[in-house]
Amino acid sequence: MDFKLDLLPEEKRNHECLLELETLSFGQMRSDHMFLCDYEDGEWKDPRVVPYQDFSIAPGAMVLHYGQAIFEGAKAFQRNDEIFTWRFDKNAERLNESARILCMPEIPVDLQVEALNRLLDVERDWCPNIEESSLYIRPFMFATQDSLGVHPSANYTYCIMLSPSGPYYAGGFSNTVTLLVTEKFHRATPGGTGAAKACGNYAASLRAQEFAKSKNCAQVLYLDTTNTYLEEVGAMNHFHIKKDGTIIIPEFTDTILKSITSQSVLDLFPNARQERIKIADFLEQIENGDIIEAGGFGTAAVITPVGKYVTDAGKEYVVGNGEIGEHTRAIYDKYVSMQRGDTEAPEGWLVQVPRY
Repeated sequence: MDFKLDLLPEEKRNHECLLELETLSFGQMRSDHMFLCDYEDGEWKDPRVVPYQDFSIAPGAMVLHYGQAIFEGAKAFQRNDEIFTWRFDKNAERLNESARILCMPEIPVDLQVEALNRLLDVERDWCPNIEESSLYIRPFMFATQDSLGVHPSANYTYCIMLSPSGPYYAGGFSNTVTLLVTEKFHRATPGGTGAAKACGNYAASLRAQEFAKSKNCAQVLYLDTTNTYLEEVGAMNHFHIKKDGTIIIPEFTDTILKSITSQSVLDLFPNARQERIKIADFLEQIENGDIIEAGGFGTAAVITPVGKYVTDAGKEYVVGNGEIGEHTRAIYDKYVSMQRGDTEAPEGWLVQVPRY
C-alpha cells in the first residue's frame, strides 16, 4: 500500500516548543502531523500522513449517534537519537479485538505498525527527553457513514495522533492514590463490551469517576455486577502483592480490558499469576496484612501505587503503611528500564522505528 505524505514545511512546524519545557502534562500537546486511512467499499484506502487538523464529518455520521468508536494507547521513547516503540503490535491486535466486539472492520496489524512508523519517522523531533515522559500514541477508529439506521457503519476513519506527555497522575510514580470500592456503579456486564477499548465504556465511567472524586478518591475499583468479585479500575487493570511477594492480577474475563502492561508483567515475573478475587477476601487480607501492596497497571501511568481503599460506608483500608512498597517499586523500575532501553527487553518488545 502506498503511503502519501502531505507535510508542513519546516518553518511551520512547532516541535521546538519542547526545548523550552522542563516538565510535561499528560495528553495536552499535539505533534504537527497525524496519520489517516479510510475504510470504503470493504477495504482500507488512502493511507496518508497529513498536518494535524480538525475532521469534517456529516451530522448524521453514525459515530455521533450509535457510538461506534474504539481507541488504543501506546508509547514511543527516545534513545541515542533514535525512536523506539513499546509492544505496539499488541496494541494493534487489541484494537482488532475491540473492532470485532463493536462490529467494525479489522485493520491488518502490519498496516497499523507501518502507519505508526511512517508517522513517527516524520515526527522524530516531537519525542521528548524529559524525566518520566514519552511520546504518547493514540490510534483510534470511528464510524463515518451518514445514516440513522441502527446497524454497523459501512465507512470508517482510522487515525493515529501523537502527544508528547509526562506522567498520567501529577507527581508521577512518587505518590500513591486512594480508590473507592463501591457497589453503586459497574463498569461492564457479561456479554457486553467490557473487553473492548470502546469510547462508550469511558463515557459511562465518568459518572462513577466524579462520584469517586466527591469522596476524595482518584478512581473507582469496579466490582462485577453481583458485587462479589474485584474486576478493574476505571483507567487500568488492578493488582495486589501478597506478603510472600506473589503478584496477583484478576483473571481476564469479557468484562475486563486486557492491559498490555498486565500481560507484560505476567510474562516477566514468574511470581505473577491471575486469580478470581472476592472483594470481601481482598479487604480482609489488607486488614490482616496478607496483602502488603496494591495498585494498577496501564499504559498511560505504567504503575499506579494504591495506598488506601475506601468503601461506600466510609471504612478505610490502608495497604501496608500506605506508601509505595518495595515490590511495586521493583516492578516499575524493571519495566521502565526496559522501555527506556537501559535493560534488555524480551525480543520484539522494544522496536526501533525505521528511517524511510
